[in-house]
Amino acid sequence: MRTAYRVETVRAAEAALMARLPEGALMMRAAAGLAAACCSLLGKGRVYGSRVVLLVGSGDNGGDALYAGARLARRGAGVTAVLLGTRAHGAGLAALRAAGGRVAEDPFEPLATADLVLDGIIGIGGRGGLRPEAVPVARAARGSDAVVVAVDLPSGVDADSGKVAGEALRADATVTFGTYKPGLLVDPARGYAGALRLVDIGLGDELPGVPDLEALQHQDVARLLPVPGAASDKYRRGVLGVVAGSARYPGAAVLTVAAALRGGAGAVRYVGPAADAVIARHPEALVHAGPPDKAGRVQAWVVGPGLGDGPGVAEVLASDVPVLVDADGLRDLDPALVRARSAPTLLTPHAGEAAALLGASREEVEAGRLAAVRELVGRFGATVLLKGSTTLVHGPEGGPVRVNPTGTGWLATAGSGDVLSGLAGSLLAAGLRPVDAASCAAYLHGLAARRASEDRGPVTAGEVAEALGGAWRDVRDVGAGR
Repeated sequence: MRTAYRVETVRAAEAALMARLPEGALMMRAAAGLAAACCSLLGKGRVYGSRVVLLVGSGDNGGDALYAGARLARRGAGVTAVLLGTRAHGAGLAALRAAGGRVAEDPFEPLATADLVLDGIIGIGGRGGLRPEAVPVARAARGSDAVVVAVDLPSGVDADSGKVAGEALRADATVTFGTYKPGLLVDPARGYAGALRLVDIGLGDELPGVPDLEALQHQDVARLLPVPGAASDKYRRGVLGVVAGSARYPGAAVLTVAAALRGGAGAVRYVGPAADAVIARHPEALVHAGPPDKAGRVQAWVVGPGLGDGPGVAEVLASDVPVLVDADGLRDLDPALVRARSAPTLLTPHAGEAAALLGASREEVEAGRLAAVRELVGRFGATVLLKGSTTLVHGPEGGPVRVNPTGTGWLATAGSGDVLSGLAGSLLAAGLRPVDAASCAAYLHGLAARRASEDRGPVTAGEVAEALGGAWRDVRDVGAGR
């Protein structure tokens, strides 16, 4: 499990650890890890004679960069510091000079020939974008041929929210200390971080047991996925009901059912006008003309994909089993109706649908995804899977927000959301908690898209559904140590 903590928590953990260590020891640990990461990025045998530029702000972030620069200088790199703050970390600057590093008079001159740039302008305590005087230098760094490495966090992004309010310096890699910060895992800030490297500085015992964010890995998903036993039958494995599709959008029903059949439930009951299309593609599906409460026994429902203005949402929400609401089912959804349910509800909006539910703009949701998913949970009292470049899952029981680490840009294709809904609904029917069903579904969905697009590029939603079995096996095999 990859975990992330807010700045306030990190600061408290650092203070507790520093109280037991010699002065400066924590910064030395960070600088050592940072320098080692830079050596790796430069490549074997390329540190000696390389040209490294440090962009140094006023805080400890700049001190980390200076001490790391001193280590690189002692290994034969030519290191130049560009001082961008009102002051520089005194001991760090002295260490750099003692190791043979220098301070630039012209900030642009060393950037023209740099091999690597360390971004130590603003640390995790910064708010807002880069200051105006730092913007030209940051642009020159990004426009150079150098590898840009952010120290703890790219300068100009918000560590806690993932927001980017103003100009920020986009990194090729970020070396972060002690623990991940939420902004490194959530867009739009995640898009500025590049490849992530975590340096252990000994904070583990000082951090609380419950993080602010967490990202599942293969082993975590493998532990959660349902595995039928010898005595299982289709009802013990779970039966999913699907209310989806319309005369205009029969494909939504087909895709939702396709993913549901591959999602671990024992059977899928389809209710709606696309029964002929569903049976033609998936003869194992059980179809019914409706209404939903006459379709037969189910352990969970999916309602909404491709539904148009058709009926079914209110009837399904009146049931006493878990319900996933997606797409057209989210239109004008009444929070009171959801909050009054005795069984769990899972909402799966994309940013535009989330904006409509919140009375906000799509841009506001995209810029503040963490705030949006938390507000939706609070408003509806439901688990929410907020789809997007970083899919977030959060539930009314509290705990960490889950951020999905898998996926590819090729998932931005018609019908992929229907596949995700069918898969998550099937996991709900199999008995997973809504937050686990949503998290595992997003993870497998992203893996399946990677598999489907490998060596081929663009994929269709149907191909993603077909690749779910392979993604499931990949996760299972890693979880079993194979």
